[in-house]
Amino acid sequence: MHVIYNLTNDHISQLHALYKKEWWTNDRSLDETARCVQGSQIVIGLINNKNTLIGFVRVITDFTFKALIFDLIVDKNYRDKGLSKRLISLVKCHTKLKNISHFELYCLPELVGYYKKLGFLESIDGIMLLRHVNR
Repeated sequence: MHVIYNLTNDHISQLHALYKKEWWTNDRSLDETARCVQGSQIVIGLINNKNTLIGFVRVITDFTFKALIFDLIVDKNYRDKGLSKRLISLVKCHTKLKNISHFELYCLPELVGYYKKLGFLESIDGIMLLRHVNR
């Protein structure tokens, strides 16, 4: 397995195929997938020896205070092998993110325990996530 920091068009198509298999990303188009990858400051992929994307994570950041982690995804055939943990570690250790004050993400309630084991806090002094739907 190899780590990549830029996705080719073929890798973006493979990411889109991974997205299509998950309830939280299955309505994304290939164009939207390409735009979200291109609009992220940090992208990290894991590829197997056949150059197939098997894991992915992206980050939006100001490079100082906040880095918001999005779309952590691992191919179902490669789960339970520590790849999610490796992707989070690659984000936290990324040279461009060394001065970040806070790494943040949001997840389903059943995943809170997993992310707590990786150092994420469940409660942040009463701060709440708010959303305005634009489309």
